[in-house]
Amino acid sequence: MTDNQLTVQPASTTRSSEQKEVSLRRLMREMKSVLVAYSGGVDSSYLAMIAAQELGVNAVCVMGISPSVSAFQKAEGQSIAKAFGLNFEMIETSELDDPNYTSNPTNRCYFCKSELYDKLKGVAVERKIAFVLDGTNADDISDHRPGRIAAGERDVTSPLAEVGFTKKEIRERSQVHKLPTWDRPASPCLSSRIAYGVPVTLERLSKVERGERYLRDQGFREFRVRVHEGLARIEIAPAEMSQVLDAEVVAKISRAFKSFGFRYVTLDLEGFRSGSLNEGN
Repeated sequence: MTDNQLTVQPASTTRSSEQKEVSLRRLMREMKSVLVAYSGGVDSSYLAMIAAQELGVNAVCVMGISPSVSAFQKAEGQSIAKAFGLNFEMIETSELDDPNYTSNPTNRCYFCKSELYDKLKGVAVERKIAFVLDGTNADDISDHRPGRIAAGERDVTSPLAEVGFTKKEIRERSQVHKLPTWDRPASPCLSSRIAYGVPVTLERLSKVERGERYLRDQGFREFRVRVHEGLARIEIAPAEMSQVLDAEVVAKISRAFKSFGFRYVTLDLEGFRSGSLNEGN
């Protein structure tokens, strides 16, 4: 909320992750009541855990649910919330009703986050919660993230970034606290797999979810199924690439993906990399 002032100073890059956590805990206590935009991912899970430990019932974590959130991600988020005693809730979001979102421009995330943060701000105002928080970390600041504009417009606070937490440090502290997310790959929404300009539809989201579920069931850990019209471009982490470079495995994956409705199935030889759809934009 705009009338709340924080006392946190710019983070020093020489501070340890443990020292940054001390600052984060102090910040949570200063805020007094918070609503965490929770996805069950590395950053928001760590932030929600710290908030819950410091504020108890005055820390609420809310997951936005829509067709762009996979059943796997939803289940993971629920499991972590239960295991760590988070004050967890879900709220439905309707970004797929917005043609600005479904037309899939390069700033698609702006419209998604606008919808989410508007809903979360409404909950915060209704319950007199002082701050809405997101899991943006210090590494995210220089990345292509239109959603940060939406956050800024709605006074959403990014405490992990404020205290200087990098993704690596968040993973370190998460491991210390035995959060199962500490070594898990990033898992953005399903719409992020669809090439810009290709409309986001329920059918395409379903294809992505079925494809990624299949790869997960085959034992792959870090991957993406990118959609370019009727083509599936599969990215596999370099460390796992040898598992897929086998004629029988390739044929099996191709058959499965065509049964999901893809016309063409390709393997990206550069392997998995976050934000590959931003290349060239």
